Amino acid sequence: MSTLRNGLLILIAVTQLVAGLRVATRLLRTARGTRISRSGAPAPAERVTVVVPVLDEWLRLAPCLEGLIAQPAEVQEILVVDGGSRDGTQKLVRAAAEQDVRIRLLDAAPVPPDWNGKAHGLQTGLLHADPDNGWILTIDADVRPHPDLVRSLLAHAGESGVALQGVATRQVVAGAADGLLHPALLTTLVYRHGIPGHATDSVHEAQANGQCSLFRREPLERLGGFALARDSRCEDVTMARALAEAGHAVGFHEADGLVETAMYGDWRDTWENWPRSLTLRDRYWGVDGRLRLAETTLAQGTPLAILGIGALLSRGRRSSSRLSPGAILRAINLALFAMRLGILAGTRRAYEQPPVTYWLSPLVDLPVSLRLWQSALNHSHTWRGRTLVPEDVWSVT
Repeated sequence: MSTLRNGLLILIAVTQLVAGLRVATRLLRTARGTRISRSGAPAPAERVTVVVPVLDEWLRLAPCLEGLIAQPAEVQEILVVDGGSRDGTQKLVRAAAEQDVRIRLLDAAPVPPDWNGKAHGLQTGLLHADPDNGWILTIDADVRPHPDLVRSLLAHAGESGVALQGVATRQVVAGAADGLLHPALLTTLVYRHGIPGHATDSVHEAQANGQCSLFRREPLERLGGFALARDSRCEDVTMARALAEAGHAVGFHEADGLVETAMYGDWRDTWENWPRSLTLRDRYWGVDGRLRLAETTLAQGTPLAILGIGALLSRGRRSSSRLSPGAILRAINLALFAMRLGILAGTRRAYEQPPVTYWLSPLVDLPVSLRLWQSALNHSHTWRGRTLVPEDVWSVT
């Protein structure tokens, strides 16, 4: 029995060690990235269409429209594409259009049965965009843009030459409970894909954030636009991976002070809805996606739980040898937990005034990991009462 137990402990220790080394290598490789610098310099040769897909966003949309109205002349039009709101969203958009002639409401309802709503809204916006505009900026309704956002994105994308410039927006959490949950979910992204601040043409390294993404129109249209992601539950990442697959560079950077996002109303909303897209499961997910999620579970989700269980089991017992399987497993998990604390300190800058509970977020790492697996293995998802197109139409490799 002791031999079996020791063998199991060694197996767990080895798999955690391998996962931890892979995650640590990923973090070290993506450290010291760059950020999007604030720029107010005019770019008169550039023309931008902003596309804002909405569905029942009356409570969240006003700050977004205010920020877009404050954007400079490079923004030629602001297309708010409604997928069938019934809460006064359209009335709000029409009122904003009276303040700024660039704002135009497009009715995209009903959404076709073989499309997910957001992708259909984005594609509708693209098809109605002024053909002279060379850039498409997609913005979610919960985003709060700074007046310098567009010029800063144009300057950065123009210098780097990327086909897609994604933004790791600063997050605003909804209270203490959300401040506990949200950072644990966000950390799974960092463990799987590294620290923002780089451009890549690797399909498996490409990152994106549909909350705020700037596309060069020409390569986007060459791929068929957002129709490529019509049945993806993470259309932003799918588009980034498709562009990378086509040989285009995709950038993903932080933009301190330029854009904020209040994603969900409370922790229940975060728990229920974010894992749907956070798994990043699409037609490119395959073995690599599963492996990265498994590594994150082993390196982020389990260390604190294993340390806690080990402490309970060893209570009242003599200290084991430093070379015993239990001691080795404990040492590996202490190292993994130390890495987790380092990431916790690093991701602090991703939040606008997080509550004290932010620093306790490692306590929910294990349930967060399990929740992501549950979402990844679930083929049926809903958003605001609508059933999303099943993902088994994708050929997962």
